[in-house]
Amino acid sequence: MDEKQVDALFAGVHYDMQLLKVLGKAEQMVKQEARIPIIDKFESLVANQPKKPFLIYDGLVYTYEAIDSLACKVAVVAKTWNLKSHDCVAIMIKNEPSFVYMFLGLQKLGIPVALVNTNLTGQSLVHSLQSVECKAFIVGSDGDLVDAVKDILPELDKIPVYIHGIDKKSLPEGIHSFDDLMKDTLPGTPSPALRYGVTPTDTCCFMYTSGTTGQPKPVYISHMKASTYRCIIPSVLDSKPDDVIYVTVPFYHANGLFIGLTAALISGSCVLLRKGFSAANFWTDCRKFKVTVFPYVGELLRYLLSQPKSELDGQHDVRGIIGNGLRADIWEKFKERFKIPLIAEFYGATEGPAGTLNISGKPGAVGRLSPLLSRLDPENRCLVKFDFATALPVRDTKGRCVRAQIGEPGLMLSKIHDYLRDKKLYKASTEETEKKMVRDAFNLGDCYWNSGDALVLDKEYFLYFFDRLGDTFRWKGENVSTTEVANVICALSFVQDANVYGVTMPGHEGKAGMAAINLNQGAQLGMKELQNLYTHICKELPPYAKPLVIRHIPKADLTGTFKNRKTELAEEGYDLDRVNDPLYFIDHINQTYSPLSKSNLSDFVGSRL
Repeated sequence: MDEKQVDALFAGVHYDMQLLKVLGKAEQMVKQEARIPIIDKFESLVANQPKKPFLIYDGLVYTYEAIDSLACKVAVVAKTWNLKSHDCVAIMIKNEPSFVYMFLGLQKLGIPVALVNTNLTGQSLVHSLQSVECKAFIVGSDGDLVDAVKDILPELDKIPVYIHGIDKKSLPEGIHSFDDLMKDTLPGTPSPALRYGVTPTDTCCFMYTSGTTGQPKPVYISHMKASTYRCIIPSVLDSKPDDVIYVTVPFYHANGLFIGLTAALISGSCVLLRKGFSAANFWTDCRKFKVTVFPYVGELLRYLLSQPKSELDGQHDVRGIIGNGLRADIWEKFKERFKIPLIAEFYGATEGPAGTLNISGKPGAVGRLSPLLSRLDPENRCLVKFDFATALPVRDTKGRCVRAQIGEPGLMLSKIHDYLRDKKLYKASTEETEKKMVRDAFNLGDCYWNSGDALVLDKEYFLYFFDRLGDTFRWKGENVSTTEVANVICALSFVQDANVYGVTMPGHEGKAGMAAINLNQGAQLGMKELQNLYTHICKELPPYAKPLVIRHIPKADLTGTFKNRKTELAEEGYDLDRVNDPLYFIDHINQTYSPLSKSNLSDFVGSRL
């Protein structure tokens, strides 16, 4: 063993010890916190530090007792709805105080809350509400949210809709004002007995994931899992009572709600909110409010890096950030320019039983799977060989999974504990959960969770994200279902079929949407059809799911089992030297899809997509 190998060995042992120390701290914290529901933790802080700032928003400071008072009124209102145990209420509100006290108020009654993506419109929104069988739907006052609800109102059947932030006189028929209900409600403190019987394994809330079925699927988040999430920042970044956590990641994401907001409940610290992420104001906010920690998604950091440089870039109190999706090249530039002491990158999924964590500072890595860590890992995370076409593990002659080699992309599996083996991941058919299970993976009777993602190990056992498999890709920090997008496009009368896939865009994380469409017999893709396509897509799909490029193909390219071929199309992308079919790019200025040519290609690729 030469000197370099010895140094690498000692460095690896150091990384492992460093990570084991943090994981040990996290384990102890989880033991203390996991069985304490979020609402119980919040109410204890209200009792112990009522006057301490909890939220800062739009220049206003909300104390713990102020938010609790509003949450109590929400609970009193919701109690009049005569909801039964485990009935669900959906909320679609952006990152503002009303989301927080709505969520906490419903938790006071033990009511599971469905956290609806604020970008959803059309049938995706309808499905999200119907899939959780919600008994009421509470919406924020933003014009885009109200418009989205107005468009689907006839399809909501008996689900009552309440808008918070607008009085009844300004609302259309069929929509109620939550403000009026709050005004007419006498102050009071609902008894904790109202949630008596709610256990740690009961549902705290639903978060949605695209999955592979074409529509968002609601994931069960138990009170125990929600409380476990809030331990991530404190265990990695050492929470302090005087911390200010800046949350710009949407609350319908675990990064925003649990890793960001509820992390403050560990030490009773403060959270700075902004309704929407603003790259121009981000560091000004950090300096003004003395932000110490913030959760991120990779795209957010790229936007910050694209801002004009300033001599103030490194002047702030941020001691660490935590999130996922940060590319290696962005990582180093961001850390150096903004002088961030610690970047903690993790890998995980909302419905997954376990994730990985990188606190070593290794750019681009999402964790480690060294022999030592693997030996001590109760979740037995591992990478296995897989079939790219099916996104399923390859089996050997004995029917067992085959572990991937160093440097070889492998499908990430995580062992499922016995007590979780028969639990449903989604509020959907049992088959949807079973699709994510890999049974008899290495031994008869064992059970693993299929992440649907390919990762790769380097020679130092650092783990890197490789690609998202199956029918989803990731763009703007969101998972996009190719089936869902295809179904939307195929609803147009002139479209026969749509094949949707992700393509790389220079300077952007993830993959952007592209669709190859073929037309019904006798139809044409003229100016009128391209405008209709644009209007329809903008109405039915959230911004991150809209295809940026359309390819008009003469006929669908199908496999022997009548499935669309994606690999060749994705490889060709929008390369004008390889693609002879007409290409069209999403043209927001002219509100249509316009022909893509070599003369406008650089402008399109260089635009803020």
